[in-house]
Formats: sequence, C-alpha cells, structure tokens
Amino acid sequence: MAGTDARWRLGAGAAVLLVLGAVAGGVAQRMVADAQPAAVLPTPVATAASGLVVDVQGAVAEPGVYRLAQGSRVLDALARAGGTTDAAAPGALNLARALVDGEQLLVPTEEEQAAAAEAAPGGAGAGTGMGGLVSLNRADQATLETLPRVGPSLAGAIIAHRDEHGPFTDLAQLDDVPGIGPALLATLTPLVTL
Repeated sequence: MAGTDARWRLGAGAAVLLVLGAVAGGVAQRMVADAQPAAVLPTPVATAASGLVVDVQGAVAEPGVYRLAQGSRVLDALARAGGTTDAAAPGALNLARALVDGEQLLVPTEEEQAAAAEAAPGGAGAGTGMGGLVSLNRADQATLETLPRVGPSLAGAIIAHRDEHGPFTDLAQLDDVPGIGPALLATLTPLVTL
C-alpha cells in the first residue's frame, strides 16, 4: 500500500501544481491586461455642421451675435435680431440667401445707402442698376471703376469672376473676388446690386 500512497500523493501534488499554475497564469494574464493603456476616445467638438454663428448689425431691433441652425437664411437671422427697423433700406439684402458661419450681416438704413451712393464717384446716377446702384451682373469695366477703391485691375477681376462663375446671385459673393476683403465688401455692399 505504500506504493498506492505514494502514487496518491504524487497525483495530489500534481493536481495542486496544476491548480497553482492555472491561478498563477490567470493572475499574470490579468496583470498584462491591466498594464495595457485603455483606449481614449476623442471628445466631440462643436463644428460648423452643428450650427452657424452670425453677427447681425445695423438697422435691426436687437443687434448682436446669434447662433442659428445650419442652412439658415438671411430672413432667419433678421427674425432672431427682432426684425428690421423702419429706417432699414428695403431690398438692400437678399432675404433668401443662405448664411455662412462667421459672417457679419449689416443692414443699412435708407440714409446710409443713399449717402454711400452719393459718395461714389459719378454720384447716384453712375450705376447701371436700380436707384443709382451699380449692377454687378450688368456693369461694364468703366462703370465698376466708379465704385470707391475699385480700379481697372479690380474691375477686371469682378468681370472675370462673373464670366467664370456666372452671374452674381448674392452680394456677399464679391468676397470671392481676389482683392476684395471684408472691409472693401462692407464699403461696396450698399453701392451695388445684382
């Protein structure tokens, strides 16, 4: 029986070693898993797709910066600003134009629009549009040059843009013409029409 006892002890010892090995393997596997860095997911940030921010100024009831839904129109921005005042120049803005994130929407008064037209070289009758305004789509180079800070080169660039991209559908598209930045765009907007 001594042989059976020895075999039993040997078998029990082997079983204990197997159990200890399995436990040690599990502990080691857990330690390796814990040592690996956890996946870090990026935090979502606000993008232009989540909405528009527009600065509405001029002849509106409540000038200010407004957050609007993507795809909003000039009409929506004016509504958020409480509408236009009685002094606002009718037809100065294309109410159906889609807004662009970060733009400033300036609503001129009738007086401001008339003063800007008078200040243009050639006076109020210099344009080829309605009310003495220069038509971006119909004016020739000489007429475009009557606008303040528009010389032969810039007038040619406006005509080239019109020829390449088709007629202007919005006054803000002037900003796409090389050489016209936000300051000049603000100067020209009350002086031109489509």
